[in-house]
Amino acid sequence: MLKTGKRLGKRRRFSEDFKRKIVEEFEKGGYSVNEMGRIYNLDGSTIYKWIYKFSTYNQKNTQIIEMKDSQTNKLKELENKVKQLERVVGQKQLMIDYLEKMMELAKEHYDIDIKKNFDSQRSGGSEKTDQR
Repeated sequence: MLKTGKRLGKRRRFSEDFKRKIVEEFEKGGYSVNEMGRIYNLDGSTIYKWIYKFSTYNQKNTQIIEMKDSQTNKLKELENKVKQLERVVGQKQLMIDYLEKMMELAKEHYDIDIKKNFDSQRSGGSEKTDQR
């Protein structure tokens, strides 16, 4: 104990084999750094140091970014939503193309112009309109 009343923390030493085992578990994707910290009672910064030192995948001066499960799930949900909306837009475009083709055929075969003419007389509701 120090004169100030604080306890001296015990400094733990870990073997290189243990450190490599932790890094190997992380690389396999079994656990995140936070989960491994809870399991082995280690600080996350210590595990990151070991990863930078012993990892076969991560190079020096490369930052490791872990996505939380909730972020990963949210990203997958958003990707699925985009795919669904793209599918709906594609279906609507097919319907628009179909209806435009039907209007063309109606004009060709039956001489009916289904598209609205802007110079035509407006309807007066229930009153009769003059026909041209």
